[in-house]
Amino acid sequence: MSVRPSNESRMRPQEGPATMYEALLFADFLGKPAWMWWTFIAIVIALLVFDLGVLHRENREIEVRESLILSAGYIAMGLGFGAWVWWYLGQQSGVEYVTGFVVEKTLAMDNVFVIAMIFAYFAVPRIYQHRVLFWGILGVIVLRAIMIGLGATLVSQFSWVLYIFAAFLIVTGVKMWVMADKEYDVGSNPLIGWLKRRMRVTEKIEDEKFFVQKPDPQTGKMVRWATPLFLALILIEIADVIFAVDSIPAIFAVTQEPFIVFASNALAILGLRAMYFLLADLIHRFVYLKLGLSLVLVWVGIKMIVSHAVFKIPTAISLSIVIGIIAVSVGASLWVSRGQPRTTPPGEEDPHAVPGASGAASIAAGSTQAPTVMAPADSVPPTTPPTGEESRP
Repeated sequence: MSVRPSNESRMRPQEGPATMYEALLFADFLGKPAWMWWTFIAIVIALLVFDLGVLHRENREIEVRESLILSAGYIAMGLGFGAWVWWYLGQQSGVEYVTGFVVEKTLAMDNVFVIAMIFAYFAVPRIYQHRVLFWGILGVIVLRAIMIGLGATLVSQFSWVLYIFAAFLIVTGVKMWVMADKEYDVGSNPLIGWLKRRMRVTEKIEDEKFFVQKPDPQTGKMVRWATPLFLALILIEIADVIFAVDSIPAIFAVTQEPFIVFASNALAILGLRAMYFLLADLIHRFVYLKLGLSLVLVWVGIKMIVSHAVFKIPTAISLSIVIGIIAVSVGASLWVSRGQPRTTPPGEEDPHAVPGASGAASIAAGSTQAPTVMAPADSVPPTTPPTGEESRP
């Protein structure tokens, strides 16, 4: 079904010189009228304000029931927006949006593994995890918008870039398959040591604060210290940028429309917080999920090459294959791991534990005991500030 210009033409002024109003609303921006971008950005901002300002105004733990309702709500909103895309832009755009949304939602499940290990390493209490994820996802949306803009520019100028994207997806998928049994080692990340050598970092979590004012050990003057909560936020941002290098080319394999790529990405990512709290204590049961994700990446890469070099694979078929792979990997995982004891989600351990605990091993092994407190071997231990009056920056 072709794009229906009649809806847009009815809204556009028919006579008279161009006005600022017309330029702001109907000017073409990356292939779509500006009002579509303004409307979508307003929807995203409204959801963020509602989440932080209404639902989670105060720090509290997110229970499984609430996270299930929130996850269902975000998925419903994402699919509802897809229904509007289908109605306004046509069937092909609607199918491409839904496929991109499902692919991004699927690949985001791998983020849950890494986020859980970061929270366990820094001993972030569950009550503060939502705050970190909120600001983390806000930064993620901005970074992905920049990456999608750059990717769209490259694809429009150099169509052969799609083959590079495809090869990268296939190589990444094979690498994920080979390394499926290996765990993400937070402590080996050199960024932790680099940050601690260049910033004052407190030894323990300071409530919900990213920064606190404490005396300098040399001068005694009140100076700003970063907290482990801030380090966790930085690592989550960096981890998502790395994941975006996989997921954004995967959606460009489905469509090259920047609006659909960004909309499907953003609405899928907005529900990542709720997904995390829903799946955090079930991570150990998804034993075949990474194998499934690796097959999705390989398939999307192959589909990109075949569609541009041989014949176009219908998007609906690609969507069915992606859903089938994930359904089989999740179903097989839950069947094989049935009867295993519940794990301790990150943050339910001792809230006074010193960051640097090797919580990843306890999560992967299904242990219900708090992880052993260990300082990272390759990083410089943070300087513990002397006892002093704390205040907000």
